[in-house]
Amino acid sequence: MRLEAAARMDLFRKLWKARKLILVVFIPLSLLPLPLIHPTSEACCAYVLMVTAVYWVSEAVPLGAAALVPAFLYPLFGVLKSSEVAAEYCKDTTLLLMGVICLAASIEKWNLHKRIALRMVMIAGAKPGMLVLGFMCCTVFLSMWLSNTSTTAMVMPIAEAVLQQLICTGLADSHDDSETGEAPEEDSGVSGKEESLDKNQLELLYRNNSNDCTKQELSTLSEAQTGEVNGLGLKPISSQDFITHTNGHLPQVAIEIPNVKRVKMRRDSQYPTKRDHMICKCLSLSITYAATIGGLITITGTSTNLIFAEQFNTRYPDAKVINFGTWFIFSFPIAIIMLVLTWLWLHFLFLGCNFRETCSLSKKRKTRREMLSERRIHEEYAKLGPISYPEVVTGVFFILMTLLWFTREPGFVPGWTSLFEKKGYRTDATVSVLLGFLLFLIPARRPFSSSSSSSCRNSDDDSESDPLAPMITWKDFQRLMPWEIVILVGGGYALAAGCKVSGLSVWIGRQLEPMSGLPPWAVTLLACLLVSAVTEFASNPATLTVFLPILSALSETLHINPLHTLIPSTMCVSFGVMLPVGNPPNAIVFSYGHVQISDMVKAGFGVNLIGVAVVMLAITTWGVPLFNLTEFPAWAMARNVTGSL
Repeated sequence: MRLEAAARMDLFRKLWKARKLILVVFIPLSLLPLPLIHPTSEACCAYVLMVTAVYWVSEAVPLGAAALVPAFLYPLFGVLKSSEVAAEYCKDTTLLLMGVICLAASIEKWNLHKRIALRMVMIAGAKPGMLVLGFMCCTVFLSMWLSNTSTTAMVMPIAEAVLQQLICTGLADSHDDSETGEAPEEDSGVSGKEESLDKNQLELLYRNNSNDCTKQELSTLSEAQTGEVNGLGLKPISSQDFITHTNGHLPQVAIEIPNVKRVKMRRDSQYPTKRDHMICKCLSLSITYAATIGGLITITGTSTNLIFAEQFNTRYPDAKVINFGTWFIFSFPIAIIMLVLTWLWLHFLFLGCNFRETCSLSKKRKTRREMLSERRIHEEYAKLGPISYPEVVTGVFFILMTLLWFTREPGFVPGWTSLFEKKGYRTDATVSVLLGFLLFLIPARRPFSSSSSSSCRNSDDDSESDPLAPMITWKDFQRLMPWEIVILVGGGYALAAGCKVSGLSVWIGRQLEPMSGLPPWAVTLLACLLVSAVTEFASNPATLTVFLPILSALSETLHINPLHTLIPSTMCVSFGVMLPVGNPPNAIVFSYGHVQISDMVKAGFGVNLIGVAVVMLAITTWGVPLFNLTEFPAWAMARNVTGSL
């Protein structure tokens, strides 16, 4: 009996290890009777949609690989020609994303993001409440232009260094209170504690100069180096995984993400007091939530915004209502309200309600630890030196790209596109690609500069020898370009095109006709709650790609302005903030070991409710006149009539 039980357990273990392979094979075979029994275009398209959706939700295969399923199944079932499917995988938003990544590569290469983050934290101060708010503000700003994952990976090491300073000072205080009044002893006490920190918490590796003087410089951690998301967090980075690119002669730093297995030990021994632990929790979670909030503001802030924009413009080509300006006007107030409410919620949850103590800007109220933390932040900022020429160029391109996006077709006045004779040829992608292309041409050195000045202190060895080395190279671009997201977005476009051609979207809309008695706000609320629940367990892009065609068909059937349901659902799909697997920023923050899953669930549930409430407030107030939501628009009516025919 024991041998049989052991054999069964061994069989179960082998099946569990092979569960993804079994799922990949079993799902297509189990659903195959659908197109065989009902050999219609709708049934064949539904088969492809269900297989792709299951692959995406279960992550049995990589998301990018699953997005290629329509590329071979649609032609095999006769839904779309191979050339028609291929055309869906590269759209206008792909070029838009490529241009934005060029700017992001320049921002990261020349450490402009670090200067912005440290400056905003210096303004906020070291009081716990204001420190959290300062980090949230700089994270929101960076996440508007960079990916949420990349922003979190950039800001979190800076926050971790500040937290370690607080912890070290607290440990020094608890061991020797008599040293609190003398500055030299303070420094030695702090440095002594820093040496004894667990190497698996935040390891700062130094590169010695020729005179063996070590200098400390926090480096950035790009999205490509954040590791692979697993069931609990990120794959820990080993001591050999050094970040040795893009920053040239700056002292390099490799950031080691703590091993999740040692998190329990850290929680028991790392923090001098419970309040220190609460500050670490609050600051860590605030960064991932702020990255999510910042991604809502711009159409390029996160991949789900791009998916919505392209699918909407493809489905409704006559609707000239979604562009960078209109999206920003609608989403910016949402982000500001969410930022304030999320900060208040986290402050109440982890720091209590004594805002006078945690948010006071008075120097008399600052403790020794807070003053040391401020000094640490100022030291890190001083190491950046004066602003360099490449940083100025990057900042100018950043501002120029934003202004050109805003003024292309602002709506209330003629935009710069009205200067051209032919209309409709120029989009936000035109601006993005043009400025991104120029970054490959403009030299990183100041013109007519005879010596290697500090303006090139961040350059690599090639640019040091070449006076005409550009602001970014193809390697810089390639390192940040999320090709998996590009293919994933293309797969979503292919699915949407198949639903449109086969008539599946019309069939789905007819099945949803019983919901016609509900008011528009109720339909939108149900859609938001459903999407925000599903995205806790599935990837955000995959969730939105599956739901957009269904919600579009539902809106057309109920004669509701499609924007009334699509925009809130697009925003709510980003609110998967309750679990480490909800999105990569959650996993990055969780891997540092300051928070437990119960902390993320408790805090994330409140943030989720705040997000849904604020989005519903926006779509029923200032969203109504902005998008004319009270009427069923002619562009949606034309699409509905065409689909019915």
